[in-house]
Amino acid sequence: MGYRLLAEAAMLVHFAFLGYVVAGGFLAWRWPAAVWPHAAAACYGLGIIAIGWECPLTHVEQWARLRAGRQGLPEGFVDHYLTGVVYPEAYLEETRIAAAAVVLSSWAGAALLARRRRRRRPAEGGRGAPASEGVKDA
Repeated sequence: MGYRLLAEAAMLVHFAFLGYVVAGGFLAWRWPAAVWPHAAAACYGLGIIAIGWECPLTHVEQWARLRAGRQGLPEGFVDHYLTGVVYPEAYLEETRIAAAAVVLSSWAGAALLARRRRRRRPAEGGRGAPASEGVKDA
């Protein structure tokens, strides 16, 4: 029972990680520093696709499924749970391109918002209220 729960937990973390890779860049719209951990996750995801890096979550799920007496995944996580289920297998490349477009759009939006914030700071006198506020003419 414990191995089965571990396999299912690994599957859920895997789905969460994929969601973060695709849409996590939008967190940087609110919290600019969030772009850096998202960039690391997106680069790792790109490495899995482009270079063929192994995903440790897939290994954990595979290991736990086998220890639980269940059948292992016949292919990788994405191939098993998403391809042919969420999107047709024939649209794998289009799905990857769409995911990359979402990531790049989130980063472009974060960059525009960061630029806008930088422009406002000098006009505000650094932090807080503008320098002229609260100062009366003598």
